[in-house]
Amino acid sequence: MKRVGIVGGGQLARMLALAGHPLAIQCDVLDPAPDPSAATVLRRQFAGGFEDRAALEALADDCDVVTFDFENVTAQPLAHLAARVPVRPPTRALAIAQDRLQEKNYIAGLGIPVAPFMAIDAQPQLELACERLGLPLLVKTRRLGYDGKGQWRIDSLADCEAVTQALAGTPAIAEAWVPFERELSIIGVRAADGQTRYYPLTQNCHDHGVLAFSVAPAPRGEALQAQAEAIAKMLLDSLEYVGVLAIELFERDGRLIVNEIAPRVHNSGHWTIEGAHCSQFENHLRAVCDLPLGSTASRGASLMVNVLGRWPDRQRLLAVPGLHLHDYCKAERAGRKIGHLSLSADCRSKLWAQGRQMLQLAGLEHLSASLERALA
Repeated sequence: MKRVGIVGGGQLARMLALAGHPLAIQCDVLDPAPDPSAATVLRRQFAGGFEDRAALEALADDCDVVTFDFENVTAQPLAHLAARVPVRPPTRALAIAQDRLQEKNYIAGLGIPVAPFMAIDAQPQLELACERLGLPLLVKTRRLGYDGKGQWRIDSLADCEAVTQALAGTPAIAEAWVPFERELSIIGVRAADGQTRYYPLTQNCHDHGVLAFSVAPAPRGEALQAQAEAIAKMLLDSLEYVGVLAIELFERDGRLIVNEIAPRVHNSGHWTIEGAHCSQFENHLRAVCDLPLGSTASRGASLMVNVLGRWPDRQRLLAVPGLHLHDYCKAERAGRKIGHLSLSADCRSKLWAQGRQMLQLAGLEHLSASLERALA
């Protein structure tokens, strides 16, 4: 029996623990919250902050390997922990992904396309970035920030002062606007012996900066799959990576541009639970526990929709044929990810018919046109 310690006890840790049960992999978590999402499916929880070395060491003492469920865990204490127990993915990958400037420099240094960017520390630099990179322009804090938080769009020089005030001295990065045709992601998994596997490209739709739904395999994605896998392989191998890595991409004129990476299981891969032969969660555990990797092939066409804020009528949702409901056991709160819904079908036309019904019942009719375009 393998025992995995997870730093962070959110919904990703919850789904990792659930994926471990059939494999006799038991999961512990370290989380400061008294009742994190993963609490009900764990062997046990260690209460403590993510920089609490005593709590981290207590977690590691009874585990074969330590992993993490989000990238805002401080890398240095985990690097210290790696001297006594394997920490996977490597803390180097975590440290790079935590800082958007380091991340962009690292990816560009491998010759992988990214949007032009500049470091920003004050208003004059921001105005210079507008001149050099052009408008519109995206400004993001270098650290923290997710689901659209810590990000601003600049359409004119007049916006610079307000964005500078909002940053309040926080180090940031400016990125040239990419007029992309669609947002995609690829999820790869690498074992310690270098074996790698890749899931089909996923097409993603965001609503107010938050992932609204994912469709997989991405329509017309076959021509881009090899390009995406080549990007993923460069990153996985250069980082001597172990585990699942998610890469967010923009498609522009048949070319893929990397937006950012996530050194963990990812929201855009939730469809793999029902839609792939081996889910991203199971494959992450297989990789970090030195078990053979599972098949990443899809079972058909899949749709995943995030549930935000509050739950719609479950009785009506569960009446939709083939619908799977995942409740993260989190308190309802405006804008919060509290669960997801998924569907799989033999073809995209069937998926559209069921998906449209699911969106209607979930109160997400405004996404129907976006879903229809994504499935076209």
